[in-house]
Amino acid sequence: MGGQPAVDGDGQASPVGRLAATVERLRQEVRAAQAEADGRALIELAKGILVERLGCGPAQASRQLAELTAQAGVTPLEFAVEVINQASRDRLSEVTSAFLAATASADPPDGHSSAVRLRTAESGALAADDTQAVADSLLEHALTPLGAEAVAIWALGSDGSLALAGSAGFSAAEAGRWRHVPPGVTTVARRGLTERSGEWIRSLSETGLPSIGQHDHPDGGRVAVPAGTGGRIHGVLEIAWPTPLESPPPAIVRQIEALAELCAHTLETYTLQHPDGAPAPRVLPDVSELMDLADGLHDPALVLVPHLDLDGHLVDFRIHHVNSRFLDPAGRPRGAVNGALLLEAYPMAAGHSELFDRIERVYATGEPFRAHRMRLTALVDDVQLAAVADINVSRHGDSVLLIWRIEDETARLASLLQHAQRLGRIGGFEENLLTGEITWNGQLYHLYGRPVTDSPVPLEELAAHAHPDDAVAIGRFLRTLLHQRRPASTAFRLQRPDGVTRHIRVVVEPVLDSAGQLYLLRGAYQDISAHHWTEVALAATRDQLAHTEQQASERNRLTLQLQHAIMPPTQAPLEVPGLDVAVRYRPAETQHLVGGDWYDAVVLPSRLVLLCVGDVAGHGIEAATSMVVLRNALRGLAVTGAGPAQLLSWLNMVAHHLTGAVTATAVCGLYDPENHTLRWARAGHLPPVLVRGSDAAPLPLVTGLLLGAVPEARYEEHEVQLAVDDTLLMYTDGLIERRDRSVEESLAQFLTVARAVPPTLDQQLDRLLTHSRSDTDDDTCIVGIRVA
Repeated sequence: MGGQPAVDGDGQASPVGRLAATVERLRQEVRAAQAEADGRALIELAKGILVERLGCGPAQASRQLAELTAQAGVTPLEFAVEVINQASRDRLSEVTSAFLAATASADPPDGHSSAVRLRTAESGALAADDTQAVADSLLEHALTPLGAEAVAIWALGSDGSLALAGSAGFSAAEAGRWRHVPPGVTTVARRGLTERSGEWIRSLSETGLPSIGQHDHPDGGRVAVPAGTGGRIHGVLEIAWPTPLESPPPAIVRQIEALAELCAHTLETYTLQHPDGAPAPRVLPDVSELMDLADGLHDPALVLVPHLDLDGHLVDFRIHHVNSRFLDPAGRPRGAVNGALLLEAYPMAAGHSELFDRIERVYATGEPFRAHRMRLTALVDDVQLAAVADINVSRHGDSVLLIWRIEDETARLASLLQHAQRLGRIGGFEENLLTGEITWNGQLYHLYGRPVTDSPVPLEELAAHAHPDDAVAIGRFLRTLLHQRRPASTAFRLQRPDGVTRHIRVVVEPVLDSAGQLYLLRGAYQDISAHHWTEVALAATRDQLAHTEQQASERNRLTLQLQHAIMPPTQAPLEVPGLDVAVRYRPAETQHLVGGDWYDAVVLPSRLVLLCVGDVAGHGIEAATSMVVLRNALRGLAVTGAGPAQLLSWLNMVAHHLTGAVTATAVCGLYDPENHTLRWARAGHLPPVLVRGSDAAPLPLVTGLLLGAVPEARYEEHEVQLAVDDTLLMYTDGLIERRDRSVEESLAQFLTVARAVPPTLDQQLDRLLTHSRSDTDDDTCIVGIRVA
């Protein structure tokens, strides 16, 4: 429209054109009013700075500002921003130059410079009474020039949840869906809490993390920066770009961190709006209440308050209060610790234990920290002391409660020793040879089956409480210990008063005085009954296993001899004019899995060639003998001149009635060398594969039940015409079976290998065995013919 009202055919302005022109004029007036309102606060702030610096009144400061603006040749708003930047020297001023460089090509619709827009965003954020207004101001004045399309301000709850405190650029429906994120749900905003520098994501789709507005621009960039002040994180500032985000320069990173700090001031002062829409100030617990809580605990506790530097950065925590149960690892009194800085009192807290980092993290996020048996280190008077403690750190308002319980190492070791003795069934003793005093612990009384009121048994009387057959071993043990004064040990059978016999091992070391005289014996008894009977059972088991292995080895040896005698791995080639015949047999790699796979290739009296492969169910000698019966039966039946279908029907009756109801699969074919035809039938077996040229495919599937399943069965017969250089392959399933894939997938792999046809048939069969992917430890048979 170009700002002019639309005209009709007579050159008169149309009603629609006049209405559009009015709307455009009003829009421009609204933008101008908004720009004037945004800049008025900055101009008044600049006047106040001149009043303070020049020592003049407001009217004179206004005239001075106008004169300086005219001399500089810039607008009053731009000059006011320059005055504020020079006077404040804050983080926002430091990143103004980077912001100017990043937005130099932008053409703001209101005609303001980038510096003005940045200060306007700050002014709007500080003047806003809720986080929604902060989000609107940040997006309009500071983030849109950087190409961002939306912004979300998240408030961090005391339970670790995230609440959407304000957003701009997202639809109302999308903001409503993301009002609350429960604790533990990983989103882009929550990832921004884990690192001080925040989470910078090039493309949201690359991470798979959920976030507000994720479906609007799934390939857009995202930034989530923690919003905190004074070391405490109050929430997260999340910014969305419509396109992938390239790595920003450090100055832009500092700029966004400064904007997050602006959001933190609002989040610190105000909570989320109540249902009635009125913002409520954040109420923080009084530190005195936390001190009362610490005094009521039965564990030692510290109340810590943040210690900030002049720039408002957290540098340490001051020990504000210690309760009456506090025990210093270095043994200092409470007065020496109370009121000191944490790193001054415990400088090693920032070392390998990372205790200070844990406390700082709890203060920043509000998430409590608990650790069992954490090693603490303290440096006092140039002496490094270490202790083990259970730690509990939690934030309450602006204070942190640190509870630690120093572990009594001596008591812990004594407890561990008692548990070890009980679990190991060990009893200790000490015998003074000069005074005759003998000390037993409770576990030793239990091993002997005696009450603790009884007198302990001296070592010299040990044989009286042992099995008579162990007297010689006990005597040798006592001579080594008492006369040779060397440590000794022995095993014996203890006969207890309750009639129970236990197998015991005793280990004793002598203690000599300064004159080299023996005066003390220290040692331990251990109940090794379970170990003894385990050894007995293992010995019997080993003997039984050795006998069983010998029987199994002999059985497998006979089975393999029988199988190899009938089914050699290779066979002398058949002399058939115009036909190459080759066979291969590969036994199972595991000897105890001797199977029932069989093959046959023989020229019948009718000059037809009988070709067959089969697989008897099961393994071992039974499968091998059943294979012999079926193979020989098929040879004898084939002499009758019957076709493949009839031969399989007879062979089914043999399998069902004459071999103990064995089951098997088979494929049988009769090849006529004169007319190059093959008649074949199958009994539950995989069909033959025809390789013709560069193609390999199984023959059409014909019906046929496996052998031996029913007394009588009928089988379908099929005929195929072979051409010169055609190759036909019959095989058992051991060639292709795999545990991790289906038969169809294995067959496809087999056909791929079969398509490569080597010069000779023997080479082709060897190649198929080499590339076989079978992993079921089954036998494998292959019969191949090639028409010459």
